[in-house]
Formats: sequence, structure tokens, C-alpha cells
Amino acid sequence: MNLSRVWAVTYKEWREILRDRLFFAMAFGLPVLIFLVLGYGISFDVEKITFAVLDQDRTAMSRDFLHRFIDSRYFDYKGDVSSERDLDPLLADSDIRFAIIIPHRFQEQLLAGQATSVQSLIDGVFPYRAEIEKGYLSAIIANFNAQSLADYLARTRGISKEQALSQVSPVRLESRYLYNQALRSQWSMSSGLMMLVLIVTPPFLTALGVVREKENGSIYNIYASTISRSEFILGKFLPYLLISCLNILVLWWLVMHVFGTPFKGDPLFYYLASVIYVICTAGIGLLVSVLVRTQISAVILTMVISFVPAMLYSGLLVPIESMGMGTKIEAHLFPTLYHLRISWGSFLKGLGWAELWFDVTALIFYAILLWVIGLLNFHKRPSE
Repeated sequence: MNLSRVWAVTYKEWREILRDRLFFAMAFGLPVLIFLVLGYGISFDVEKITFAVLDQDRTAMSRDFLHRFIDSRYFDYKGDVSSERDLDPLLADSDIRFAIIIPHRFQEQLLAGQATSVQSLIDGVFPYRAEIEKGYLSAIIANFNAQSLADYLARTRGISKEQALSQVSPVRLESRYLYNQALRSQWSMSSGLMMLVLIVTPPFLTALGVVREKENGSIYNIYASTISRSEFILGKFLPYLLISCLNILVLWWLVMHVFGTPFKGDPLFYYLASVIYVICTAGIGLLVSVLVRTQISAVILTMVISFVPAMLYSGLLVPIESMGMGTKIEAHLFPTLYHLRISWGSFLKGLGWAELWFDVTALIFYAILLWVIGLLNFHKRPSE
């Protein structure tokens, strides 16, 4: 391999990038744009749930029960209605996500030691959110039941409220959340989105860099020259590797300072692992450049074979453990799964090489495999 020829191709490619202002802006601006759009657009936090109330009892106990919802940060109280008919249009127009209906004699039955029922109408268009809302409702009602029973025991048996509570709830659950104590989905999403952005932009840039030569006809100068295919590919790739390495730092800064995600791992390990991941994903762009002849087809094919699998099979949106056996196997065939583990492990868990060596090894294997296949299929003789 002649390094002077590699440098000549690299210098030529860098000049092309600087000359094309739109392409230059896309190289540095597109990753940040994708990251910010998805970072602010995807959230699994279920808070500020709008709801309305139909209180048919209007007593002190019914008001105390409702204030457990009204005073919670998870709910957004939108007011009372006068009848059940008023709830249907509110739910249909998504003005509220659920409604609570308190029946007549609610306080009377509770004071008499009788069971009563409270109805909730939940908008089930989004099943995930509906299940979370149902969980919130069940937890608040369970707490209200325990408090009510403790009050009844304290009143009838002449014991203190604390003693009554210990009899009603002898076993109490004390949960401690590790790695993301605040349960902020933005921490997980922002650190995980680095995986998604870095599988879109490096292959996108690499594929366009090669296909652009085909589309404008300058590739024939390469066919007629003495430069080898490995020298040509390496020279074309080096500018985009530099750009992607800079983009890693920019995205890293955004994760920590814009989204407030803490970084607990080894910075050098994570950066080197991300560079290996970039080399791996750029190999996808090389394969795309071998298959297509136009830039628009390169963009479409790159998005199909990189972005879509990354969203579905990386574990970013759907946990791998909840997938079927066939889907789990398919997920392990994509490098995105391994870099997502590295990102979450480095940012949130403080893991390093000792725990994540297998994922780094998998990325190295994929990088070698993709580049070998790409180089073997890239020929200096134009195909007919």
C-alpha cells in the first residue's frame, strides 16, 4: 500500500467536502439535528396525565380521595363534570386521558365498614400509557384503602394510627432504583441515541462519498489509474472517520450538558469503543456504495438497512428480553445492540473493559467482516 496515494485521495476528498457547502453542513449538522429531534421527541416518562372527575358523593372523604390524584405530579386535573355524558367527548377528543367516577354514598359506605367501588375510564389508544395509568390508579387506591382501614382500626380498637398501619401493612416495600435513581427516560434515551446517530451518519457519508464519484463519472479516473482499490477506499474513508470522531465528541457533550445525563465510566474506553463502532458502521456504507449507482438510492438504502434495524432490534425502544426467540437471534446479528450496551454501561453504570469486553470484541468482528466483504466486492473494473 502506497501511503502517498492514500494521502492524495484523502486530500482530494477533503477538498470536495469543503467545496460542497451543503455536504459539509450535513456532515457536521445532520448528526446533531437527528440527535436533538429524537432526544426531545422520544420520552417514556408518563407524567402530567390529564383527567376529569365526576364526584356524585361530594363529601369530605370523596374530596380527600380525589386530592390524592390532584396533588400528584403524575396527574393534571382538568376539573369536574356534571354527568357521565360529559366525559365521552372529553375522552374522544383526547382532552383527558382518564376519568374518575365516585358513586353516591361513597363516604357513608366506608364509614359503615362496607366496600364501595370507584370507576375509572382510561383512554386505551396507547396501551403502554394506559397500563402505566392503571398502575398509578391501583397504587393510589391501595394506599387509600390501607389508610382508611388503619383509621377504622385505630378508631374502633383504641390504638394509635402507627400501630394500626403496622397491622394493616405488616410488609412494606422499599424500592431503590440503581443507575438511574430519578427514573428519567431522557437519561437512557439520550445516551442510547448516540448508537442510533452513529449508525446513520457514518455509512451515509461513506456511501455518498463513493457513489458521488460514480454519479459524476470521476470514478473512471480511478479505474484508469494505478491506485489500488484498498488505497482508494482507505483514502475516501479517512476524512469521514475524522468527521465522525469529532461528531462523537459533540454528541457526547450534548448528552451530558444538554440532557444532563451523568457519565460514570472510563472516557478513553468509551471513546475508543465508539470509534470502533464508527469504523463498523462505515463498512455498511461501503457495502451500499458497491450496490448502488446514484446518491438518492444510496441514501434510501442506507436508511433502510441501518436506521430501521437500529430502532427495532437494538433494545433502545423494546427490551431484548421481551422479544421472541427468533427476534432475539436477529437482534444479535446487528452491531447496534453491542454499542447500546456499551453506551448504557459507560454512562449510567460506570462499566469498563472488564465488563464490556465481549461487546467491543463483537464490534471489532463486525468491522473486520463488513470491510473485508466491501473490499472484495469493490472492483476497479467497471461493471457492465
